[in-house]
Amino acid sequence: VYLVESGGGLVQAGGSLRLDCAASGRTGNMGWFRQAPGKEREFVAAISRSGGNTYYADSVKGRFTISRDNAKNTVHMQMNILEAEDTAIYYCAAAESGGSWSSAIWEKRGYAYWGQGTQVIVSS
Repeated sequence: VYLVESGGGLVQAGGSLRLDCAASGRTGNMGWFRQAPGKEREFVAAISRSGGNTYYADSVKGRFTISRDNAKNTVHMQMNILEAEDTAIYYCAAAESGGSWSSAIWEKRGYAYWGQGTQVIVSS
């Protein structure tokens, strides 16, 4: 499975962006992670195959919304009220189809496939 992200860019603090990720085939749970300069890659949000379960990092809860369209093999993340601290490269990740919704959804080990990343810069 190949993943391609899009939608990153430069935005002012308080603004919004939507990230999109297109998968080349069927996937299971999907997630977004981010990596700021000099920091470890961290979990941002995840969504189950059905879309019925979502989970967010505390730092983005209430501001970011993850969704998916299985007919198009896409996952999206609407990011509102962006802060300078949200500046990072954002990576889309996908688990194998058929996997369960488990504690690994917030860990990198829970995902088998990764995109190349899309840059988000929030100016303050």
